[in-house]
Amino acid sequence: MVAARVRLLLVTLWVGSMWAIGYIVAPTLFATLADRVLAGFIAGKLFRIEAWVSVVCAIALIAMVLRKTGGDTKARKHLLWIICGMLACTLVGYFGLQPFMATLKEAAVGGVMDPEARSRFGMLHGVASAFYLIQSVLGGLLVWKLR
Repeated sequence: MVAARVRLLLVTLWVGSMWAIGYIVAPTLFATLADRVLAGFIAGKLFRIEAWVSVVCAIALIAMVLRKTGGDTKARKHLLWIICGMLACTLVGYFGLQPFMATLKEAAVGGVMDPEARSRFGMLHGVASAFYLIQSVLGGLLVWKLR
């Protein structure tokens, strides 16, 4: 019973922080701050923290699900697939795509990207956002499955 509550607490931390940062805090930064570069810088720092929260929560949850004995094996497999899918979204979206986006930002002269770099950055940002959305939906499914 304690393990189930800890598992639910970890999922709540993970999915709640992901939804709060991605869908409340980051849009508020861009809507509130006149300096979009500063808003992007702060959002980037928050997404970095969120990526590490995702990795830690995923590893802890995978370990907990694998250690669980008894119960429905099929349900455990579903949980593992969802958790691993969410972790994969983090690894691809943040640790895979973000370094390319950072390189494009660093190459910008005076904070201004040339049109080709801006287009590439927009494409990468869109792909990273799609992975974040997929992870968010999987997070909702994970919460649903644990309740």
